[in-house]
Amino acid sequence: MWFKNLIFYRLTEAFDHTEASLLEKMEEHAFVPCGSQELSRYGWNSATGGLADGLLHSVSGFLMISAQKEEKMLPAGVIRRIVEEKVAVIERDQARKVYRKERDQMKDEVILDLLPRAFSRFGQTRALIAPKQGWIIVDTGAHKHAEELLNLLRNTLGTLPVALPDVAQSPSAVMTHWLQQPEEQNLSFVIQDECELRDSLVESGVIRIKGQELESDEFIAHLEAGKRVVKLSLEWDEKLRFMLEESLSIKRLKLADQLKDNLDSEYQDDELAQFDTDMTQMGLEFCRLIPQLLEAFGGDVAQAK
Repeated sequence: MWFKNLIFYRLTEAFDHTEASLLEKMEEHAFVPCGSQELSRYGWNSATGGLADGLLHSVSGFLMISAQKEEKMLPAGVIRRIVEEKVAVIERDQARKVYRKERDQMKDEVILDLLPRAFSRFGQTRALIAPKQGWIIVDTGAHKHAEELLNLLRNTLGTLPVALPDVAQSPSAVMTHWLQQPEEQNLSFVIQDECELRDSLVESGVIRIKGQELESDEFIAHLEAGKRVVKLSLEWDEKLRFMLEESLSIKRLKLADQLKDNLDSEYQDDELAQFDTDMTQMGLEFCRLIPQLLEAFGGDVAQAK
């Protein structure tokens, strides 16, 4: 159940909601499937994937929440074709031009007609709240999905003071420097064999390197030519491996061998107990990783004030 991608936010005020009050408010925004004439629905669903009752799961001071989205799939090409067929009939039979306003009205009517027969696509986004440590960590690689979950939580609670960390030094510049000057690399993070470079002058100029030595003369030549590191694969503390992006979002997170060995659990036959063990360890590791990550880039500006 470990998260695969991380976008993390700092709680700028104390998260002082009790589990009971939070659960009560979440139940008011629980996921409900789309009605016959609805394009989408978004709401809270089981935080444990059905292993335990309730929309909220609490272990060792950490809170797990999960939001589910249902979207009706209406291919734009199908809608456009049906509208064009209707327009062609009107223009032929009534000998007049169909203008944009009428086309838009036809499109709305076509969508309403197709909705009851449309297939649904479901997506789920989880988040870990660490109230004591002051973090909300969302399991997604897309800021759009993270903001969607936070907006639902904000609507649920009435307010949610959070902010993305703002570090003192450019992550792209620091990661580039690590590769140019390996002896000055942060000791908590070990560079792996994958990165992405972008031309500072031409945004479309992208070079992706995988499975190669990142200290070779050929690679360093790209840096000397002005290209900067925007993604870099790292291993942290011999426990987690991931791709770090210049936005400080983490993708493709995997457990390193040492942590895998440590997580061999006696609860493997009890899925909920295993979930609790993993959730606790995940929360502890993330709350150690994030401060060290921010410190590697000069620290969080807001915390320094």
